[in-house]
Amino acid sequence: MTLSIRLAPEDNVVVARLDLAAGTEMPAEGVTALDAVPAGHKIATRPIAAGEPVRKYDQIIGFASEPVEAGTHVHVHNCAMGDFERDYAIGQDMKPVDFVPEGARASFQGYLRANGSVGTRNYVGVLTSVNCSATAARFIADAVEDRILADYPHVDGVVALTHSTGCGMAGAGDGYDNLQRVLWGHARHPNFAGIVLVGLGCEVNQIDFLLEAYGIQRGPFLQTMNIQETGGLRSTVERGRDLIRDMLPEVDRARRQPVAASELTVALQCGGSDGYSGITANPALGAAVDKLVRNGGTGVLAETPEIYGAEHLLTRRAVDERTGRKLIERIRWWEDYTQRNGGEMNNNPSPGNKAGGLTTILEKSLGAAAKGGTTNLAGVYRYGEPIDRKGFVFMDSPGYDPCSITGQVASGANLVCFTTGRGSVYGNKPVPSIKLATNTEMYRRLEEDMDVNCGTIADGAASVQEVGSEIFDKFLAVASGAATKSEAQGLGTAEFIPWQVGAVM
Repeated sequence: MTLSIRLAPEDNVVVARLDLAAGTEMPAEGVTALDAVPAGHKIATRPIAAGEPVRKYDQIIGFASEPVEAGTHVHVHNCAMGDFERDYAIGQDMKPVDFVPEGARASFQGYLRANGSVGTRNYVGVLTSVNCSATAARFIADAVEDRILADYPHVDGVVALTHSTGCGMAGAGDGYDNLQRVLWGHARHPNFAGIVLVGLGCEVNQIDFLLEAYGIQRGPFLQTMNIQETGGLRSTVERGRDLIRDMLPEVDRARRQPVAASELTVALQCGGSDGYSGITANPALGAAVDKLVRNGGTGVLAETPEIYGAEHLLTRRAVDERTGRKLIERIRWWEDYTQRNGGEMNNNPSPGNKAGGLTTILEKSLGAAAKGGTTNLAGVYRYGEPIDRKGFVFMDSPGYDPCSITGQVASGANLVCFTTGRGSVYGNKPVPSIKLATNTEMYRRLEEDMDVNCGTIADGAASVQEVGSEIFDKFLAVASGAATKSEAQGLGTAEFIPWQVGAVM
């Protein structure tokens, strides 16, 4: 095992496999480290002139801001962003998918719902139209005590999903549309067998407007009420508790049954990334997604600001011109949006990302895009928009993990897979979240929170494809009911965060 990791022959930097002291010889590259270089950080393998591109993954990740000698630590002090042309070449790299024959495809044990959708969990949800009903929703969920749920062993729980918006906002536009799509997407999510939707009564985001806009019908397993009409907080909580008690016997009758892996829709996410993310966990997740797509399933990449600079690698795989153009349009929207709000697209990486070895958003994006694997880009969707195509797709969202995943779940994801290098304790209800560690040191330190150690790739103990197969098997096991580390610790009730866009009035 060498002291460094080379990702492409054309690269002029390599990644330190472990902490290197100044003076460490690197025979595989024919250079000596001139500086102390932390694990996961980059080392120049040849001189790089000021203004010359710095290349990793055989892609531009930045430009030398000063002359760089071979053996020098390459990071924020000598590598910076710069403009360069991206060749979008829509559809140029599209290729046929080698699908597994239907009779040979993988399967899992899921909940087949009456509308044909498939759940991986069996929850009852309490949703809120506005923050003003958030406390009522939490009290309703708490009122269905553990001793009551103990009589219904096939119910995973009652979860209140509350948020901080719903009023003081425009009744039209991006922010309003985002919230309505998120609420509708969760109300119809196959991991919820029953829903109680609670409002205040006078909010901008009226429950009746939501039901009318999306053609939602009230019924025994979709109940609505508002505090003003029900008679106050206490009456609302009692009414909500009684509605759920009435649902529970039927919800408990649900049983898992064999369903094809084509019914899996996996939200692909990364947070707390480091220099290993694009080397271990992200490409391993990409290998698992390739396997999922070949079995007829769907992988959903998101976090638009975190594919910035790598979007051309996705447009080249687009199945048609319209799909490629939709992704480019979303990139342009973000450029305008950040500029209008006094920001810039290169507001990433975060301090933790930089400490882990990521220098520019280009470098972070190239690694993040690897989560999507290598198959065609089958569709591009707005935040929380229902996904109606199988295969690898993209959903527009911020890079803020809980907000992004809230949209992916609303779009139909029934499983979440989350890579992390610095560490994350994210969880989600009603959708289980599998967490992948990028390096062995962090995995050992946060083992109670990590489901798979992808650091074995950097350790030389496993290949990307081997770990990808392990992740795919984990998809099937968790979708069949095996608890993730975050589920075992009860995470997931505070991570429901719809994307707020627009003025708060």
